[in-house]
Amino acid sequence: MAKGLLLAAFDFTNAHEDEFHDWYDLEHVPEREHISGFLACERWIDATNPKRAVATYDLESVTVMQSAAYRAIAGANLSPWSRRVTGICERLIRFEGMQILPGDLVPAKGAGALLVNAMNVAPDWEREFNAWYDEEHVPALAAVPGFIAARRFRSTEAEGASQKYVALYHLSSPEVTESAAWKKAVDTPWSEKIRPHFRDRLRIVARRYVRR
Repeated sequence: MAKGLLLAAFDFTNAHEDEFHDWYDLEHVPEREHISGFLACERWIDATNPKRAVATYDLESVTVMQSAAYRAIAGANLSPWSRRVTGICERLIRFEGMQILPGDLVPAKGAGALLVNAMNVAPDWEREFNAWYDEEHVPALAAVPGFIAARRFRSTEAEGASQKYVALYHLSSPEVTESAAWKKAVDTPWSEKIRPHFRDRLRIVARRYVRR
C-alpha cells in the first residue's frame, strides 16, 4: 500500500521560540507518535529563516487521518496548548497526501536536510508536469552528490488543500541545493518549458531540527 504523508509548516515569528519547540517536542509530536499508523515524525528548521519550521509525519496510509485515535486529538479536539500556539503562528502549509513516487519508500535515514517543494500546476500541463518530474527531474537530481532520496505526494483532500503536489528531497545538507551539480540538474530545456506553469509554489530548504 502506498505510504501517506502529513506535512505542516509554520512561521512562528510571533510565538516564543522556547514555547513553540516545547509544544512540538513535548505534546504535539508525542501525541501523534502514539497513534497506530504514524511512522516517522521528523522536524526541520528553515536554513535561511530560523523562525520557520517544518514537520513531516509519515503514515502507513492516509486513512490514518480518519481514525478515531487521530480525530480525538485533531481538529475540534486540539488541546488548549495546540490552539493557543497555532493561533499565534502563521501556517504556511498543511498537506495530507499519498506517496506517488515511489509508492512505498520510507523516509531516508541520516539526512541532514530536507527540501520541500509544494505546488499546483496549470491543469492543461499536469500530465506533462508529472512525466517531467518522474522521468527527468528526480533522476537528474538523484545523481547530484549529497542527494539521498526523493519522494512525491499527491493531495488526497477533497477540498481546502492549498497545493496538490509535494516533493520531499532528503539531502546531506542544505548546501547541496547551491552546488553546481544541482544547478546543472535543474537547468534543462524541459524544466524551462514546465516551470512557467507552476502555481502557488512553496519552496523550503531546511536543516534537521535538533533540540537544544
